[in-house]
Amino acid sequence: FKAKKQRVKMSESQQDKVRRLIYQSCYTGTRETDTLLCQFAKDTLSDMDETELNSYEDLLELGDPAIWGIVSGQLETPANFNRLALDRLITHVKSRK
Repeated sequence: FKAKKQRVKMSESQQDKVRRLIYQSCYTGTRETDTLLCQFAKDTLSDMDETELNSYEDLLELGDPAIWGIVSGQLETPANFNRLALDRLITHVKSRK
């Protein structure tokens, strides 16, 4: 009889989280959002702290239509949404025009 090993869920390192979020940013599902988020992620995620990374992860969870709508000004930001990463994204987009 072999005892089953219990899997201990280890927390994701910040470096691994940045890599995962960059990948997710570059392959969101629509070309427009991929273009919008991929370069932003590559340029800024490694400089973000844990709170900002969590805010960015929450932003990605909104989905492509919502992200595009919010950044383009067509949709309002959801109430109680942590805007840390969103504000950085909008600033990044405006600086590239």
